[in-house]
Amino acid sequence: MNYRVPRTRREIFDTLIKGLQRLEYRGYDSAGVAIDGSNHEVTERHIQLVKKRGKVKALDEELYKQDGMDLKVEFETHFGIAHTRWATHGVPNAVNSHPQRSDKGNEFVVIHNGIITNYKDLRKFLESKGYEFESETDTETIAKLIKYVFDNRETEDVTFSALVERVIQQLEGAFALVFKSIHYPGEAVATRRGSPLLIGVRSKYKLSTEQIPILYRTCTLENMKSLCKTRVKRLDSSTCLHAVGDKAVEFFFASDASAIIEHTNRVIFLEDDDIAAVADGKLSIHRVKRSASDDPSRAIQTLQMELQQIMKGNFSAFMQKEIFEQPESVFNTMRGRVNFETNTVLLGGLKDHLKEIRRCRRLIVIGCGTSYHAAVAVSTAKGSWEPRPGQPRLCGFF
Repeated sequence: MNYRVPRTRREIFDTLIKGLQRLEYRGYDSAGVAIDGSNHEVTERHIQLVKKRGKVKALDEELYKQDGMDLKVEFETHFGIAHTRWATHGVPNAVNSHPQRSDKGNEFVVIHNGIITNYKDLRKFLESKGYEFESETDTETIAKLIKYVFDNRETEDVTFSALVERVIQQLEGAFALVFKSIHYPGEAVATRRGSPLLIGVRSKYKLSTEQIPILYRTCTLENMKSLCKTRVKRLDSSTCLHAVGDKAVEFFFASDASAIIEHTNRVIFLEDDDIAAVADGKLSIHRVKRSASDDPSRAIQTLQMELQQIMKGNFSAFMQKEIFEQPESVFNTMRGRVNFETNTVLLGGLKDHLKEIRRCRRLIVIGCGTSYHAAVAVSTAKGSWEPRPGQPRLCGFF
């Protein structure tokens, strides 16, 4: 997102495409982008989706084939999103690619890393309410669900982040989500649970803070209607990250630092169930529930890495690079999950299912490729599953 930083549509495309190219070492089968589609400022609310099966290069070529899209038009404030997809639900094609949309008018669009395990129930509910689906993905359910919440709001004064709060309370599984909407031009909302998500910050001006305080709202399904009746017109500057004096600032959302390191090394790592919202150039972080173990703030961290380090560096192949980076990868995996002071481990994807796990007599650890290797390692570790045996299985068995 660029706030008071003039960028042409061509520059926006280049930033998004380069970010996707930095992630090409990961498996994917399609890619897509969502940008403001008008040839004027954000007062003309229209989102243009461009999606393509295949490599990022094919998407790049497709972008410049769009009729009536002026690449020279300049936006002072703009939010664009892009994503590469590996098919988990539905075949690889443009329709199933991300971003997924809420309707043919592209009122809400979303990109998603992860898997929503209860998407079939949500889809059935939304279809019963008259919402029509065009893809086979679990992600489209999220886009339709936020439109449903928006369509059934009891006031015009509901915030973008409040809509997302309501949506994620209905989701089961792992996800990292970024939302864009024609109803909230120049705004962005991102959230995660079980999948990584970070925010890069860049500004040539002084920032308001190095520690972003967490804001809490007692937000349940029962009180959501009253919550939606109170919208803060303008965020309190003391609880947000912004450039002092309401000056120019840019925010970069990514699942991997390699996508943004060429733009900034100043990042904020989101934790499970954080909801990050950017409006009027101000970044705030919300949580629905408060717990005793919560860190009261999120700190801006400076990454000690260069672009060359993130790419192949001095290695001949990514596989070789990843082998030698295993110690660092283990450390990064433990960060935020292992508390050495209390000798405890927190696994976000499991904490909501501990009661069921404790009741079971047999645990099957399912994986594919290197995740299967991890399943074997964990299952054979002495005491890991006692008194229940853990058995690794290739996903092909299921």
